[in-house]
Amino acid sequence: MVYFWIGVGGIAGALLRYGLYLLMYQWTGPLFPWGTLAENWIGCFVLGWFNVWAHERLSLSPQLRTSLGTGLIGSFTTFSTFNVDTWELVMYGDKWLGLFYVLASFWGGILLAWVGWRLGLYLQRERLDLPQKGESP
Repeated sequence: MVYFWIGVGGIAGALLRYGLYLLMYQWTGPLFPWGTLAENWIGCFVLGWFNVWAHERLSLSPQLRTSLGTGLIGSFTTFSTFNVDTWELVMYGDKWLGLFYVLASFWGGILLAWVGWRLGLYLQRERLDLPQKGESP
């Protein structure tokens, strides 16, 4: 049954990714893969947050956690499109723009995963009314 829910999440993630791609393409045009960059950055942020949130909410079924994490977020982000976009920028565009894209994707993704993770921890502390680091209880 978990495979079914991963598929459902995957379908939703793929449709969201395509919708965002079309929206970004209308706004920015074809010169830089802003849609793929936005998808991957958003996915890194959301997955960082989701891992904390899902860990906190142990009552979530494993099927739902897998459907959202692997299915929805996993299919929303796209490593293969990132690689093809990079190749096309290097071969047909500007090698420096291709390098910028790789570095922005990698470092931006790590930064946003960290920000999502920290937000999840912050919201968890707020919900549980735990003292912040350095505060006395």
